[in-house]
Amino acid sequence: MSNDIFGSVDNFIDRLFAQEDDALVSAKKAIIDNGLPQISISQNQGKFLHILARLRNPSKILEIGTLGGYSTIWLGRALNAGGKLISLEIDQHHADVAKENIAKAGLAESVAVRIGNALEELPKIKSENAGPFDVIFIDADKEPYAEYFKWALQLSKPGTLIIVDNVVREAKILDEHTDDKDVKGVQKFIKLLSETTSVTATIIQTVGSKYHDGIALVIVN
Repeated sequence: MSNDIFGSVDNFIDRLFAQEDDALVSAKKAIIDNGLPQISISQNQGKFLHILARLRNPSKILEIGTLGGYSTIWLGRALNAGGKLISLEIDQHHADVAKENIAKAGLAESVAVRIGNALEELPKIKSENAGPFDVIFIDADKEPYAEYFKWALQLSKPGTLIIVDNVVREAKILDEHTDDKDVKGVQKFIKLLSETTSVTATIIQTVGSKYHDGIALVIVN
């Protein structure tokens, strides 16, 4: 089967179940207009992320990797009234675009975009007692995925849902001899996840407009 058919099915699902409002459409346009990488989650993946988050009835959400704020909006709309979302972004330009998109979605009061290296910001979040979080979404640079996961565990509590995106990478994770740093980072994370006895986890393969990839779903025991 071709990628075209997967994309067509995605479009069909989007029209029925994952319609975008003006804020989401505007966010996607702003990401393009401002020259950000076109690596946001897809429309239906955003709806999937929103549903997963709502299952946890979240008051606190942590996102590692903001980009232009598209996924942040889907997650922010899953918060309880009065809930808070912290999103970490290393790039100032990306963060500026994201903040504007988040404000247009009416989430400026509930979403805080923090700028800096996530491996430097995560210890600060822990020291500030900003957690534990109900939902943690990891979708950033792949090489330090294992380190991000270790911090996610420190910022969790029993029942926390940890979602990790882009963990199949068109099956490149099966290549034991890869020189791709991103793939190596994901492989390291998967090995760590499989050895972590304090969680219940699996990986689901995904296809669609974002081609062949996968998402790790993790519940803290």
